[in-house]
Amino acid sequence: MGRKIALLGSTGSIGTQTLDVVRENRDDLEVVGLAANKNVDLIEKQIREFEPKYACMFDAEAAKELKVRVADVPVKVLEGMDGVIEIATCKEADTVLTAVVGMIGIRPTIAAIESGKDIALANKETLVCAGHIIMPLAQKMGVQILPVDSEHSAIFQSLNGEPRRKMEKILLTASGGPFRGKKRSDLENMTAADALKHPNWDMGPKVTIDSASLVNKGLEVMEAKWLFDADLDQIQVVVQPQSIIHSMVQFVDGAVMAQLGIPDMKLPIQYALFYPDRMPMKEERLDFAKLGQITFEDPDTDTFKGLALAFESARIGGSMPTVFNAANEMAVKMFLNNKIRFLEIYDMIQGAMDNHKKIENPNVEEILMAEKETYDFLSR
Repeated sequence: MGRKIALLGSTGSIGTQTLDVVRENRDDLEVVGLAANKNVDLIEKQIREFEPKYACMFDAEAAKELKVRVADVPVKVLEGMDGVIEIATCKEADTVLTAVVGMIGIRPTIAAIESGKDIALANKETLVCAGHIIMPLAQKMGVQILPVDSEHSAIFQSLNGEPRRKMEKILLTASGGPFRGKKRSDLENMTAADALKHPNWDMGPKVTIDSASLVNKGLEVMEAKWLFDADLDQIQVVVQPQSIIHSMVQFVDGAVMAQLGIPDMKLPIQYALFYPDRMPMKEERLDFAKLGQITFEDPDTDTFKGLALAFESARIGGSMPTVFNAANEMAVKMFLNNKIRFLEIYDMIQGAMDNHKKIENPNVEEILMAEKETYDFLSR
């Protein structure tokens, strides 16, 4: 048996696509643990198919229900943050794929690194809010942080075999999202249903809204800073509407390396799980003749302020990226529930950032405190 995986966030978009990859590679991948929030129906099906030793529901009531449903199956059912951490540190796993959404990914990722696990990382908040903790810890423990986001996987692949000190610039590509080309006046009355119609990618609702606002690209800028030890001035966002070039790296001699492929998250997931090997995939291949052209644009940061605000919070540093992230999480939730308009997402982020007094080098408790402070401020 090959790599043994603990999958955190098994019922979400990345989680279910990860299990698609496992399904195609049953001789080489084994799932030893599954963790989810409260989708009991889906995780029960996953448990019966993949037969993990451990399963966890973050929600306590969901955990109680799951225990009853899988009483006939030899699986240990856990609950809450303690349960997620137990799965992330279980002796059977060698790789932890973190696909949970939100700040709850930070503690189990740290615990997994401390227990010597490689991390396949799909949880943005881990590096956005705690990159200054995660990356030195991974280096100290000698574990790999393998990016699962398509953009960071592309950068990782483009840098493969190249000396990092010869990297001049990261060209982080963006699709532009469902509202590309629109102006502020067009966005005044856009609904959540409008924002959820992403032209290229199949993602969960939170990430799809973040793509529409360009907040997602801002979070990816902050991730890239930590993953590739880059200055913010070395990261340029380029809109590539066809989502064929997943990102590029420019070197000191002017050469540019790029990773191309159809927009399909299973490729970067599989690459992270098998790195440094490559395995066959049955997915559709890129046909350049049919594609015809690949185009590029600058991002419209005046209309889509999420990217500019992300750069601002990253330059301030300390606890400010946590505030940026937390304010956006709350705003997106309210937008999805039709409680605010699309452009008010930016107002909420800006207001929270203006209100916050930066903590220079926050520990995990201070990161979570900054998150709570942001939620409290925006709830007034």
